[in-house]
Amino acid sequence: MKAIWNDQVIAESNDTIVVENNHYFPLESVKAEYLENTDTHTTCPWKGLASYYTLNVNGKQNPDAAWYYPQPKEAATHITNYVAFWKGVKITE
Repeated sequence: MKAIWNDQVIAESNDTIVVENNHYFPLESVKAEYLENTDTHTTCPWKGLASYYTLNVNGKQNPDAAWYYPQPKEAATHITNYVAFWKGVKITE
């Protein structure tokens, strides 16, 4: 699977985990140079507190377009160190 935004592959992996129709990519498969930490957080009742990244690609920004669970609740521990995308990021094979 690939995550693509602004004509760049942001992440690529054969080991994504699908949760609620979102592909979560292993952190090591995501190109860190495109990620910028943000102060945004949301809470999922069963996954826990999510943190977000803004994508910075070729001079363009996509605020809070990637999220992850730094310390997920017990039901979601399998997505520890995984990142998911939205806001126009295309997920394709």
